[in-house]
Amino acid sequence: MSGGSAEVAGTLLVVGDVITDIVARHRGPLAARTDTVAAIRTLPGGAGANVACWAAHWGGGEVRLLGRVGADAVAWHERELTACGVRPRLVVDPEAPTGTVICLVDTSAAAERTLVTDSGASLRLTPDDWSDTLLDGVARLHLSGYLLFSAGSRAFVDVALEAARARGVPVSLDPASAGFLVELGVDRFLALVEGIDVLLPSRDEACLLTGLPDAEDAAAKLSRHVPLVVTKLGADGALVARSGTVSARIPAVPAAPTDTTGAGDAFTGAFLATLLTGAEPEDAARAGCRAGARAVETVGGRPPATRLPA
Repeated sequence: MSGGSAEVAGTLLVVGDVITDIVARHRGPLAARTDTVAAIRTLPGGAGANVACWAAHWGGGEVRLLGRVGADAVAWHERELTACGVRPRLVVDPEAPTGTVICLVDTSAAAERTLVTDSGASLRLTPDDWSDTLLDGVARLHLSGYLLFSAGSRAFVDVALEAARARGVPVSLDPASAGFLVELGVDRFLALVEGIDVLLPSRDEACLLTGLPDAEDAAAKLSRHVPLVVTKLGADGALVARSGTVSARIPAVPAAPTDTTGAGDAFTGAFLATLLTGAEPEDAARAGCRAGARAVETVGGRPPATRLPA
């Protein structure tokens, strides 16, 4: 079920959140203290899981996913991930339920969404959940930035990064949430991601991490700390920056938004799948923009079940 990349790719290991999404699509502002009519669906989601699914959909290489869920939904999530072509390794938390996110999508406002998040088991990965054998045959490791927002999973990230460096496996990370970044602190975040190879922030995250209002300036500044920075700009495309300079401005692909949930995850998944074929980052970013355009035309954060033309 490839969405774009025809060449044989290496294996990608994604570590991140596996979440149950409750998507409520309403039109106009929510009505306070009364009912708001909405179309509501329960769908599989989670930034890490979505990235893995889009990477499997887009590329020819194997995609593996490590995440933590509750016993309440493990079988369903395993089935959904496998159906997307992902090889899941889900740790079942003995205490916490599977994380849940309520996605409020205003269909009259460019399908922009607001998230209400209960992370549940998803941020309870610990170093005990890591094994160096997870990197066997892996060409790239991708970490969801949500892992940095709890003490246990931060310790997990330290162990995973050390193992990846020891094996020479490049590591990418998506900061995941501007709101959580504010709580964590910019300096702390930058210290935690020291040594990663690719950073994939949104416009808001890049500006927050640098204190700069302009996305190009922010991307350039971040690329002095991380070798490759790819900033996702939504309807404005993407920026590729290296060594303190923006090297490419990638235009967006036109789309008719239905639900923007998971658009950034789609970009990241297609970008990584394309990068694994040996493509240059600029070409991988173009693939990311194509995937992002497809994602906003689909309800939920996962790729469509049928193949679409690249």
